[in-house]
Amino acid sequence: MIRPAAGSALSRPLGAMLLASAVACVPLGPNFSEPDIAWLAAWQPELYGQAGWNPQAEPISQWWQRFGDPVLSNLIEQARAGNPGLRIAGLRILESRAVLGIAIGLKYPQLQQINAAGAYVSEYTHGGPNDGHREFRTGDLAFDIQWEMDFWGRFRRGIESADAAYFASVTNQRDVQVLLAAQVATLYYGYKTSLQRIDIARDNVALQQRSLEITRQLFESGQESELDLQQARTQYLATLATIPALQLALTRQRNALCALLGRAPGDLPELSGVDGSLPVPGQIALREMPASLLLLRPDVRTAAWQAAAQSARVGVAMTDLYPAISLFGTVSWAGNSLDAVGDVTTLAAGPTLTWNIFSYGRLENNVRVQDARLQQLLENYQATVLDAAREIDDAASRIAQTAASQKILDDSLSSAERSLEIASRRYQEGYSDFQRVLDAQAAIFVQSDLAVVNRGDHVAAIIDLYKSLGGGWRTVTIDDVIPPSMREQMRERTNWGDLLDAPLPVPPDRGAEP
Repeated sequence: MIRPAAGSALSRPLGAMLLASAVACVPLGPNFSEPDIAWLAAWQPELYGQAGWNPQAEPISQWWQRFGDPVLSNLIEQARAGNPGLRIAGLRILESRAVLGIAIGLKYPQLQQINAAGAYVSEYTHGGPNDGHREFRTGDLAFDIQWEMDFWGRFRRGIESADAAYFASVTNQRDVQVLLAAQVATLYYGYKTSLQRIDIARDNVALQQRSLEITRQLFESGQESELDLQQARTQYLATLATIPALQLALTRQRNALCALLGRAPGDLPELSGVDGSLPVPGQIALREMPASLLLLRPDVRTAAWQAAAQSARVGVAMTDLYPAISLFGTVSWAGNSLDAVGDVTTLAAGPTLTWNIFSYGRLENNVRVQDARLQQLLENYQATVLDAAREIDDAASRIAQTAASQKILDDSLSSAERSLEIASRRYQEGYSDFQRVLDAQAAIFVQSDLAVVNRGDHVAAIIDLYKSLGGGWRTVTIDDVIPPSMREQMRERTNWGDLLDAPLPVPPDRGAEP
């Protein structure tokens, strides 16, 4: 929870202010701790009826390996290496690390400045006893230093804010990893589903084409009416017309995968040998309860770190209400080429005090602005946790419903196949017309397609569940964040010191991979 903020400097006696300035003070502003989620302990998600908990279960940080598909695993690794969005998220880690370096640097003397000047002087004097002209040279050199003492915690709070912002950038990069893995898997199995739907459509086209040829021969021999011929032709063409739309979906899914892998649209060699088979996942095994995994989600951690960073900014704003106490020092030398005037060396040092006592509400209102932003981020944290719980429950419900639908659709497909068998025999024996055969063929096509689509939806629901649980990220190294080629490019452009090689600090709270 947030502790109450310190009071306004204007309400304190001046004597107390001067006494407080003699020693380092506790930083102003609230000390952040993560808000409690009151409802989380009693939360009973739909997942409790579907998943098993086993402390020895494999972590969900690489959940796609549970599908046992090396092509999918390879695609995800390729995406992690080439996805532009993930690289941008990694560069934001580097940016926030540099910002943290700026904040740390402010702890030390803020002004360290060398000033130097030189001049050539030509003087003309008219109308006096010293009438004439003279030339001389002057020069001066000074070193100034000023160090604002961190009595009120301005710089400590600034470091705290930058530190939290850095960790927020780390958890944000993890969130991008989660989303990327789920997107690749969803598109991959969507691609396989489209392949299977195309195969089903082609099989039904072949079946209906044979029926069309039979009815054409019977019509031409005068044994059937033209009505049967046209009905068979209509059904055949309608089924044939579904294939281009499915081919378009296939192309879009492939191009979307190319984009995630950081490649131009076109052929994807990794998909060259892929067929339309879909996995049949078993029970989902977790080694953490959903409530615990929810709080480990990278987007939840990011929301918490963003609130922590803003909490420290409230303290920074509060320090403006208090006097800034600094130490200054100057060492200077001034000389000239005149023999009559000697060189001068000066040493000066002492304290300074700056206090905006008449701010006309600007400083107080800035504190209020920062506090309002903090409250917004606290609400955002609560909303992020709620959304995470909703996504987990939605995905679990979707898994349950698609599993139930699959059993019904499979039974319906079996009935449609049996209906076609009966209708074909009765037609051959002259007990029913050809329309019954056409109806049975149409039912098989529809039920086959629905069964495959639902099976693909079931796999997509499992992927959504792993994503909603926060699975799919791993702790990255500096080499993961900045590939060697990019590192060299940045080095050629700017002096990065050791930031391009130094290990990345890991967020201290709940940082373990799920």
